[in-house]
Amino acid sequence: MENNGTDFAFLKNETAQKAYTSATYGALPQRGLNESVIERISTANRDPSWLRDLRYAAFDAFNEFSEPSPWAPDLLSELDLDDLVYYNPLEAPTTDDWGNLSDPVRKTLDDLNLKQEAESVLGGLKVQFDSTIAFSILNRSLREQGIIFVDSVTGLRDYGSLFRKAFGSLVPYDSNKFAALNTAVFTGGAFLYIPAGVKVSLPLKSYFRMNAANCGQFGRTLIILEEDAELIFMEGCSAADHSTQSLHASVGEIFAHPRSNIQYITFQNWSHNVFNLVQMRARADTQASVKWLDCNVGGKLTMKYPSTYLTGKGANSEIVSIGIANEGQHQDTGGKMFHQASDTHSSIVSKSISLRTGRASYRGLVDFDSQTSACVNNTECDALLINTNSRTETYPSIVVSGQNNTAQHEASVSKISKEQIFYLRQRGLSQNEAVSLSVNGFINDLVREFPIEYSVPLKHLVDLKMEGSIG
Repeated sequence: MENNGTDFAFLKNETAQKAYTSATYGALPQRGLNESVIERISTANRDPSWLRDLRYAAFDAFNEFSEPSPWAPDLLSELDLDDLVYYNPLEAPTTDDWGNLSDPVRKTLDDLNLKQEAESVLGGLKVQFDSTIAFSILNRSLREQGIIFVDSVTGLRDYGSLFRKAFGSLVPYDSNKFAALNTAVFTGGAFLYIPAGVKVSLPLKSYFRMNAANCGQFGRTLIILEEDAELIFMEGCSAADHSTQSLHASVGEIFAHPRSNIQYITFQNWSHNVFNLVQMRARADTQASVKWLDCNVGGKLTMKYPSTYLTGKGANSEIVSIGIANEGQHQDTGGKMFHQASDTHSSIVSKSISLRTGRASYRGLVDFDSQTSACVNNTECDALLINTNSRTETYPSIVVSGQNNTAQHEASVSKISKEQIFYLRQRGLSQNEAVSLSVNGFINDLVREFPIEYSVPLKHLVDLKMEGSIG
């Protein structure tokens, strides 16, 4: 497969989807979660005592939760938490030199086209390989501006005065089963601090790769933007294709202080065996702006609902979401907006495509606090069904209170008609080309919102997934 500057291999999941031999990791890692695993993670990461205690408190909370949630999709019941490897570190330490990566790790990351990213104009890049940050680099000019870009454990250990107060305040460890699990066993991820007035012109990126079988990956992201700071943060995800299940259960917290601006861009193309359970929440202070660009095309089950708490007057937030549910997949996605200050604005635009036996669900919440006024939300949910046995649902929840607040919600479901395909075929297109053109037209307005690094290969990916989708 040919790679160029915009054609990332992980978006196609072809040559990059390779398993590792046990020699990559040394001894066969332990499955299941108990106190010895927590102790091993804490010791390996040199946790301060307060963080070690927090892990054990979260582990206790995890054991007390009997079910993840009463409304969880049926597929979640198939996840066997006792069959996962919760800590699977590489033997080599984190490096900022591509040549120092071990041969098998480097080969896989080369297949994913990440070397070119590391050598390009990116402001910074972190690559997490199972439980380990394998590669980490930050542009020198950004370091000189006071930007901190380290893994989560290093951030808590070495910059506790900055991060400790914020850590877990948006996603408390005892709020649900998988928040507790992540807090107990998290490794890797990214801690990012942007000083006041710093406008980061080069994007920073985090990349998650799950390569081992029965892998559990638990990244933790914490981003703090001080007043008038600006940032584009990009996140990519992929996994090796195994017959056994894997779990990616990450947590992210973003703090946008007054007049700061962040775009958080995610593109996940997990393999078919991955349960993708992600909790991302942001707080937007006075006149701050938070924009989520979220694309989910892989995995067996995705449960992901980016959330913004609009706590400062004049704050605004957008969620732009694309989901593609193929054979045996359930994309359960959406977003949440909490208007907790007056004169705040938000929008949620979600488009999903279901083909073969795929299932796509929109699950959203818009909540206006009783003390607010002059707040506005607009929500749009559009679904496209390719086959008669594909499926889609919408579960919106809107709580309107306060004074002069406005909420708008619209939803639509459509199908690709035989007449439309016939019309396009009469103009010289093949069956697959006609279907792909129709689907790309359906999501084109949202695709344009993504950077070219993602928008171009996404169109190619749609072409691949549409092949043979209509018999």
